[in-house]
Amino acid sequence: MSIQMDILRVLEGTSRTFALPIMRLPGKLRDTISVAYLCMRALDEIEDDVSMENQTKASLLRKISVTMQAHSFSGLNSNFKDLEALLAPYESKLPEVTLRLGEWLSNSPSDIAPRIIDASSSIADRMAYWAERNWLIQNEADLNGYTFSVAGAVGLLLCDIWTWFDGTQLNRVSAVQFGRGLQSVNILRNREEDMQRKVDFFPVGWTTKEMSAYARKLLDSVKLNLKSMPGNAFESLVKIPFYLAEATLDVIEKGQKKLSREQVLSIIGQK
Repeated sequence: MSIQMDILRVLEGTSRTFALPIMRLPGKLRDTISVAYLCMRALDEIEDDVSMENQTKASLLRKISVTMQAHSFSGLNSNFKDLEALLAPYESKLPEVTLRLGEWLSNSPSDIAPRIIDASSSIADRMAYWAERNWLIQNEADLNGYTFSVAGAVGLLLCDIWTWFDGTQLNRVSAVQFGRGLQSVNILRNREEDMQRKVDFFPVGWTTKEMSAYARKLLDSVKLNLKSMPGNAFESLVKIPFYLAEATLDVIEKGQKKLSREQVLSIIGQK
């Protein structure tokens, strides 16, 4: 199996929301966004791991960040091997997508790799910060900070990758709002599981009503700008995740926990 096919295999195994949209992209753009997505997912898996103490997560994430920053950008070198060595002790705890982080980075096109490494390093540092404070979110400003750290910043990376690919300029404010909107819907969808592991992403005093309003405001703002978005970007990457998030928010506001598999497949089929 080629590395490109293997990347797509791991992508399909880690995301039901983004795998199909990414796979619809033109070849070089598809391969690059696949690598970027897997890097972000690799870090997510550390943040979400239930078997590690928060301080252990923070320490590992910061070491990953420092290792990335030490990359020389002078061709193949030992830095990505250093990532493999750093993650090796966690082989029994962390999934394949995380253990192969260095491999994903090594398959980034050389002229966009510095941006992917920069984004991955920064997000790892931010995740470490939130792990150390046990994701304590006291107010809406904290929530804005967290959703930017792990999702809004990813939207900015995707803007940069698309511009690198063909010069397309995407609306960066909408990209941040899109990331924040998707993340806030995920917070609502995963509320029960998060509370079981004693993590509360809701600002103090907020209920599902306030969090839903926060997510709705973000998604509505993105929706206003969809008509001005380049058609290829909307059709290929944004459409399915956006409408899945919007439909998920609709059912949560009606008292359901999440979309059924049949509802998900129906939305994907229609889009």
